[in-house]
This record gives sequence, structure tokens and C-alpha cells, in this order.
Amino acid sequence: MKSSELRELSKDELVLKKNELIDQLFKLRFQHALGQLETTAKLRNLRRDIARIETLCGEADRAAKAK
Repeated sequence: MKSSELRELSKDELVLKKNELIDQLFKLRFQHALGQLETTAKLRNLRRDIARIETLCGEADRAAKAK
């Protein structure tokens, strides 16, 4: 997911998206532990997407405090 797509979302939508991605990451980790996951790159991509969302949430919080 691109950060430009994420910047269009509101703070509440970002939090919901983050929770969805965390659930997906949990399921993929479980599959990885059982040896059912074919491409481990999905884990890396999900972690990066979660980090992008956390960064955007932090930016929004800092911008709100500056006003």
C-alpha cells in the first residue's frame, strides 16, 4: 500500500486499517509457523504497511498539537 493512498484516509480510517493489518499479520505468522506460508515477503510488506500507518498517525498528532 502506498503512502499517498494512506494520506487520503482520515485518522479513524487509518486506525481501522491498522487493526485489520495487525490481524492479517497475526494470521500470516501463524501460517508461517505451521509451514503453510509460501511467500514470506507478505510478512515484511504487512509490517511495513503498519509502520507507514503509524508514521502517518504520528504526523497527524503532531500537526494537531501544533495548531
